[in-house]
Amino acid sequence: MSIRLYLSVAASGLGSFLPGPVGSTKQENDMSNAKTLGIHHAGLTVPNLDHAETFFVEALGFEVVGEKPDYPAVFVSDGTVMLTLWQAEPNALIADRKKHIGLHHLALRVADTDALKVLHSELRQRHDVDVEFEPESLGSGQTRHMMFSIPGNIRLELIAPVQA
Repeated sequence: MSIRLYLSVAASGLGSFLPGPVGSTKQENDMSNAKTLGIHHAGLTVPNLDHAETFFVEALGFEVVGEKPDYPAVFVSDGTVMLTLWQAEPNALIADRKKHIGLHHLALRVADTDALKVLHSELRQRHDVDVEFEPESLGSGQTRHMMFSIPGNIRLELIAPVQA
C-alpha cells in the first residue's frame, strides 16, 4: 500500500490552508530536492503501554504488528502509518505542549467528514479521551479537523481533507 501524505500550508498566519496530495516517491512528487521519502513511523513515549495500545486498537482500529517486551514497546498500524509506543520510565513527566520542545501533536487522516463525525461521537464516549474541540473547519478551507488527548495526555488530531 502506498503511503500518501497530505500537506497543509498556512498562508501568512491567516489560518488559510491549502491541502493537497503528495505521493510516496520522489517520482510521484517531483520534489527533486527532497532527500527523504516521507515518514516511516512515529514513536510515542507513553506512561502506560497497555492503555495506549488499547486506545489505538479499540478506538481507532489499529492492529498490533509487533512488540518488543524487553524494551518495552508495541508497534501498531492502520495499514498506512506505523506507530511505535514506548513505555516511559516510572514517574516520567508529561510534557506541556507550550513549554517543552518536541512533539506538539500527531495528525492522522480519516477517509472523509462522515468518518470524522463518527469518530468524534465514539471518542466523546470514551473515558480515556479528552476531546479538545469537535470537528470544525481548518482555517478558511473545506478541510475539517478535531483535536483530542489520548491516554498519557498525548494530543492527536484527526483530519478529513477535501475530497477531490
